[in-house]
Amino acid sequence: MAPPNLAAWLCALVLAAAAAAPAAEALGMNWGTQATHALQPKIVVQMLKDNGIKKVKLFDADHGTLNALAGTDIEVMVAIPNVLLDLMTDYDNARDWVRHNVSRYHFEGGVKIKYVAVGNEPFLASYNGTFDKVTFPALQNIQNALNDAGLSDVKATVPLNADVYNSPASNPVPSAGRFRTDITALMTQMVSFLANNSAPFTVNIYPYLSLYLSDDFPVDFAFFEGQAAPVLDGGISYTNVFDANFDTLVSALKAVGHGDLPIFIGEVGWPTDGDRRATAALAQRFYNGLLTRLAANRGTPLRPNQYMEVYLFGLLDEDVKSVAPGAFERHWGILRFDGQPKFPIDLTGQGQNTMLVPAKGVDYLPRTWCVYNNNAKDTSKLAENVNFACTFADCTALGYGSTCAGMDAIGNASYAFNAYFQVQNQRDEACDFQALAVPTQTDPSTATCNFTIQIAADSSTSAAHRRTQSSSTFSATALLVLPLLQLFFMLH
Repeated sequence: MAPPNLAAWLCALVLAAAAAAPAAEALGMNWGTQATHALQPKIVVQMLKDNGIKKVKLFDADHGTLNALAGTDIEVMVAIPNVLLDLMTDYDNARDWVRHNVSRYHFEGGVKIKYVAVGNEPFLASYNGTFDKVTFPALQNIQNALNDAGLSDVKATVPLNADVYNSPASNPVPSAGRFRTDITALMTQMVSFLANNSAPFTVNIYPYLSLYLSDDFPVDFAFFEGQAAPVLDGGISYTNVFDANFDTLVSALKAVGHGDLPIFIGEVGWPTDGDRRATAALAQRFYNGLLTRLAANRGTPLRPNQYMEVYLFGLLDEDVKSVAPGAFERHWGILRFDGQPKFPIDLTGQGQNTMLVPAKGVDYLPRTWCVYNNNAKDTSKLAENVNFACTFADCTALGYGSTCAGMDAIGNASYAFNAYFQVQNQRDEACDFQALAVPTQTDPSTATCNFTIQIAADSSTSAAHRRTQSSSTFSATALLVLPLLQLFFMLH
C-alpha cells in the first residue's frame, strides 16, 4: 500500500517514465526556438554533431531548420502545432502539409524525417477539450497522407501530457492505471490506430513538476537513488516517480488492449532557474540518475530491460516561452540560450561528467550593459519603467529562489533594464528609461546572477517578428521585481 503522502500523487501525476538507451546516439533532444535571439540553425546543428546527438524533436517544420539538418543523418521528428490541427482534419490540407514539409526533404542527402508530431499535449486537461475533436482526425489524415506519398516508414504520433491517464483515488498504484474518463473512448481509438500503423505512443514526463506543485512531495521520490519511501503495488516496490508513472501508462494501455505498444518519451528534463528547486545542481542530479538508467537498459518493473526512445527537454533556454506554468519554463535547456553548457553531463550515462561541446562561431553584441543610474534625480517612475522592461524582456531569474533573487531593488532594476537593452540589440534609446538608466562597460554580474550580453544578429535569427512577440509572453514576469522596488521607495 502506498504511503499516504505519495498516494494522492499517484492518483493524478502529470508525469511519465523513460527507459533505456545505451549512449548519446540513442538520445534525442527537443530543439525549441521560442527566443528573441535564437541561434542560427547551422550553429545548432554543428553543436548537435559535435556532441554526438543523432536525434532531434522539433515543434514545427521550419524550413530554415530543416535545411540546416539536410545531409547530416540526424533523425528528425517534425511537428504540427496545435493551432493547425483543425486544418489537418481536411485530408487535402494534410496531404499538402506532408508534401511541403516531409516529401520535399525525402531525397538522398535530404532530411532524415522519421516521425511527425501531430500537435503537442492537445488533450491537456487545462485546455478543456479545445482540441479533443480535431486531434484524432488530424492524426489519421497525416498518417494516411504519409502512406499515400510512399512514406509509410514515417510515423505520425501525438505527444501527450501524462495527465491523460491516472490511477483512482481508491487504488493509487501503477497497476490500476487507466486513461482519463473524459477521453477514454478517444484514447482507445487513437491507441488502436497507432498500433495498426506501427507508430509509438508518445508521452511527456516531468518529475520536477511534482516538487514544484507541492512542498509535501518527498524530494527523493523525484530522483533515482532509491532513497525514498517505496510505493508498494502487489509484489512491486517503486522508489521513484519515474518508474511509477511510466508503469501507470503501461497499465492504461493494457486496459485498452495494447499493453505492448511502444512508448516514446517525448520530453523529460529538469529546469535550472526560475524557481527554488529549478537549479543546476538538482538538474545534474536528475540527469545523472536518468542517463545511468538509460545506458543500463534497466527499464521499469512492468517493462524491464527494454530500450526506449527518449528526447531530453531541452537543448537550449528559450526566453519568450510562456510562463503561465511557472517562471522555470524559460530555463529547461541543458545549454544556455547561446549554446554554452550549464553543468557537466555525460550523455552516454557512464558517469564521466564533462562539459558538452559549446556552440561555435557565436558572435555577441559589444560588452555593454544597461544599469540603474545612481545619479537619477527623479525615481518616482522607477517601478513603472521596470515593469515596462520586464514586459518586453525576460526577468524570470529575479523570482523567488532564482539565481538573481538575492539582489536589492537597485540590482533588480539594473537587471531588468539590461534585459530589455539586450533584447533591443543595445539600441541607444533602449537604455534611458526616463533618465533612470545608463550604459556601462563594467560587468554588473554577481557570483550567482549573470547579466546577459545578447547574441549578435549574424549568429541569431532575431528577425523583427521575433522582437515583436506579444507582450503577454513577458508581462507575467514584470511583477517579480515590484516588491523590492516598493522597498526601495520606503528606504529613499
